[in-house]
Order: sequence, then structure tokens, then C-alpha cells
Amino acid sequence: MNDALYYTITSSPIGEILLLGTQRGLSGLYLATPTKPHVIPAQATRNTELFTAIVRQLQEYFAGKRKEFDLQFDLKGSEFQKQVWFALYKIPFGQVISYKELAARISKPKACRAVGSANGKNPISIIIPCHRVIAADGSLGGYGWGLEYKTKLLALEKVKLTPKIPGYVDNY
Repeated sequence: MNDALYYTITSSPIGEILLLGTQRGLSGLYLATPTKPHVIPAQATRNTELFTAIVRQLQEYFAGKRKEFDLQFDLKGSEFQKQVWFALYKIPFGQVISYKELAARISKPKACRAVGSANGKNPISIIIPCHRVIAADGSLGGYGWGLEYKTKLLALEKVKLTPKIPGYVDNY
């Protein structure tokens, strides 16, 4: 099978998105931010046709018309990372879980830190929704693109957080 790497860039309400993939499926989705511009791998060739369905599904998601993605993936990572990413993929639209709960879902309840690390290395954010994982106290926790973008994605999904931390005010 062809291992060539392809890319395209598409716009979204939260910024430009770089999509990477092979003939087997999507292998990367990266948002350009003011502090993290796109880095297109040197071996990647531009191909908009390969990503037509992905771009359409992302547009539907941002328009509030899509809650699940139906795509093929070509993920590169350890077996543990893939296990975490598959569990992330199964978190329903508009719901959040804690890192602890995510660890329990993969039958590794003591692996919260390792789960958090794998979550942070998720190469297909939004579609594999790492933004739906929050801290056990109900706060946002971290996010590779920054909490501003995590907040925007959760607001798009109409998630209302109710953190258990004193003095918390829901600003969105």
C-alpha cells in the first residue's frame, strides 16, 4: 500500500487546520495558533481531493450539524497510545470525562499520568476529541493548542462545566 504522506489546509471558525494523511487514512489534524504555526512535513505532497470527506465532516461539526465522525485513520503511536486514542474517540459529543475515568475505561485505573501523556500526544484533535477530557476537580486541565481553543470546542458542543473548585465562575 502507498505510504506517501499528503496534506491540505482548511479553514475553520477557530483557525486554519492542517490535515495530514495517507491513502489508508487521516494521520494528523493540527490547528495553527499564534504560537504554533503549521509545520508541513517536507515529504508531504498537497492533495485536496484525498481530504474532501474530512473537510466536509469538519465543516458540519463546526456548523453544529455533526456529532460523530466517520473516517479512516492511519495512526502512528504505541499500542498504549492507540488504546487511549480509541477510548477518546468513543467519548460522546457534548460530554466530558476525567483523566481518571479515561484510565479506568482502558482498564488501567492507576495509569492516569500515562493516559494524560497519551492524550497530549493525540495527533488528530477535534475528531479524536481530547478536548473532552478534564481534570478530576472539574477544571479544564491542559490542552495542546491552549485552553482558549479547548473552551471554544467545549462551548461549540454546549458543554457546561461545573468544577468542584471554590470560587469557580463559568465564563462561557
